[in-house]
Amino acid sequence: MKASELAKLLGGTLEGEDVEVKSCGGLEEARPGDLSFCKDPKHIKLVESTKASVVLLPPEWDKGAPCTVIRVVDPNHACMTAAKMFAPPEPVRAPGVHPSAVVDSSVKLGKNVHVGPFTVIEKGAEIGDGAVIEAQVFVGEGCKVGAKTHIYPQVTLREGTIVGSECIIHCGVRLGGDGYGFNNGRREDGSVYIEKIPQLGIVEIGDGVEIGSNTTIDRARIGRTYIGPMTKIDNLVQIGHNVKVKGYSGLIAQSGIAGSTEIGYGCLIWAQAGVSGHIKIADGVQVGPQAGVPQSLDGSVRYVIGTPAESMKDFGGRVLVPKMLAKLKGEVKELKAKVAAK
Repeated sequence: MKASELAKLLGGTLEGEDVEVKSCGGLEEARPGDLSFCKDPKHIKLVESTKASVVLLPPEWDKGAPCTVIRVVDPNHACMTAAKMFAPPEPVRAPGVHPSAVVDSSVKLGKNVHVGPFTVIEKGAEIGDGAVIEAQVFVGEGCKVGAKTHIYPQVTLREGTIVGSECIIHCGVRLGGDGYGFNNGRREDGSVYIEKIPQLGIVEIGDGVEIGSNTTIDRARIGRTYIGPMTKIDNLVQIGHNVKVKGYSGLIAQSGIAGSTEIGYGCLIWAQAGVSGHIKIADGVQVGPQAGVPQSLDGSVRYVIGTPAESMKDFGGRVLVPKMLAKLKGEVKELKAKVAAK
């Protein structure tokens, strides 16, 4: 594809030679024929050294580039749009049930459903129109999968799990396993006991939710664990029993939400953050990377960081100010030494 054609499709302005574009790549690994992008001037050195034939840059970029430029309002979004043009088409899963799949006679399959090899769908399950259930998926008794939902290989839906419409569930996800429910103590004779608390509830996933690989969401002890509509969950996230995520939120890699916690609308829980159980996170709050949240956040602070989690202002005062004072103390000592030497 010519750069001029690409610029027209992306709604951008072409500057430089009308070169051929064949694929996309990052600034550092791009080769001749590749398209790349940059939106932040702090990465000017990467732009200057790139081997890409075309770079997408914002209108205000004034640092120059060693190649053809297409100016667009949002280089990141434009590059993702272009990448879809160059990417090979996704595999098409034709409707039908593979001969090796085990589907109970009581299962209700909607129109144009695909069921892949070695998948098991147990009795009473319902699969919506146009759903794709890939290979080696387990769908337990009484589960419901909404229309146009795509479940990738080796996903487990334990009994009673409900998945909404147009969801994407990636490889290795486990929905509906038992949460950490145990009762322990000491008997009158001093011996220790630990007994399992039955986990009798379900997991319910709203419409448009995407769940990354190897994430686990526990069934409720009683009632439901609920993930609201359009929530996006990264890989390796742990969500405990009876958690409720209202919707339109993001949970990033290796974050963990303990049982019975409520996450509001439009929240972001960043990588490796830990949220304690039985608390509430207000709408729109962001919990920073590796933060630990031991108590409810009412929304008076929109971004928290550190352990225990606190506002950026408080975190800066506690961590950064002492460092600045130490640096200032060293400078003062150096100045005193210079004055004394005169």
